[in-house]
Amino acid sequence: MIKSAEKPLEAVLELLGQRGVYTILRSLQGGSLRFGALQQVTTLPPRTLSLRLKELEEFGLISRTEYNEVPPRVDYALTSLGRALQPALEALAQWEQEQS
Repeated sequence: MIKSAEKPLEAVLELLGQRGVYTILRSLQGGSLRFGALQQVTTLPPRTLSLRLKELEEFGLISRTEYNEVPPRVDYALTSLGRALQPALEALAQWEQEQS
């Protein structure tokens, strides 16, 4: 799941440091979202958002569910590994509020 099995914490921290990743993970804590909804909350260009979502999927933090509908529908949701990050993300959010 996590690319660097030797240092998974460093790999996740590096991923979290990328623009939009923290916001994506926090947004998905409320349940699955579609690409358009994620684009609105992150304000990332579509190509960048797509790359971030693929990285998060490769790390095993989110899952991608594609529905065979017209028009096509894709939902993104946290995996159990992604949900396990929730306390850390909440601590970061609390820290951010205290700095404001």
